[in-house]
Amino acid sequence: MPFLTEPEPERGALLPVLPGISRIVANNPGPMTYHGTNTYLIDTPDGIAVLDPGPEDHPEHVEAIMRHTGGNVAYILISHTHHDHVGAVPALQTATGAATVGYRFSQIDSFEADEKLDHGTKFAGFDAIYTPGHCSDHICYALTLKDGQKVLFSADHVMSWSTSIVSPPGGDMRDYFNSLDLLLKREDDIYLSGHGPMLTEPRALVQEMLTHRMIREAAIADKLREGPTDPYTIMNALYSQINPRLRRAAERNVLAHLLKLEVDGKAVREGELWRAA
Repeated sequence: MPFLTEPEPERGALLPVLPGISRIVANNPGPMTYHGTNTYLIDTPDGIAVLDPGPEDHPEHVEAIMRHTGGNVAYILISHTHHDHVGAVPALQTATGAATVGYRFSQIDSFEADEKLDHGTKFAGFDAIYTPGHCSDHICYALTLKDGQKVLFSADHVMSWSTSIVSPPGGDMRDYFNSLDLLLKREDDIYLSGHGPMLTEPRALVQEMLTHRMIREAAIADKLREGPTDPYTIMNALYSQINPRLRRAAERNVLAHLLKLEVDGKAVREGELWRAA
């Protein structure tokens, strides 16, 4: 797939993205986060919205947000409740008093949005697009700029630099398929994801991601037809060239595919083993 790369960004800097949109990249690089979590500062009719304030235990990142906004934050938007996106919420909310905005239910007990959105809800110029799969409470935020460009803050559902992990129980592969299909029906011009650079012509990558997942699922189904097996053995066969640091994530993806095949009536679970239905 035609993934994008970018040089390591300057830490703590305000990086212009599009008119009225900038980002600050948190210093939490890794095999799952690329250079770090993108925190977006977005001009809205009500003031500056901060989308995904980043991970916990990074006070320097919160300080950068405060410095570049002057503390004048209207809203704290949350795409989903994985810690690298929501961890800094308490610190930023304490510093600004801004209301949090997110999906109508939260996957974690430690966060509940002040302003709860559902699929299709309009808020401060954004449209909420519910896209479960990577996470059960994942939403994308759609925004039309003054020049007419349609921007989707795609968070971790579609990223420009890598595929997304789908890890049960919060991650659901059937939902992930459906959410990719939902985005294919939209006409967004640009995706701004939770990690990595801006993605133009995004629907081509969304289609490739969906096709890739369908091919992977067919390969897993073929392994089941060879006889009873387990997620680790399937992962070891199908992801033999993967970075060792990503093997656990790959195993979780395999499990998510197996659970989808089970719901589809194509796989049966027998204890720790799986077989073709």
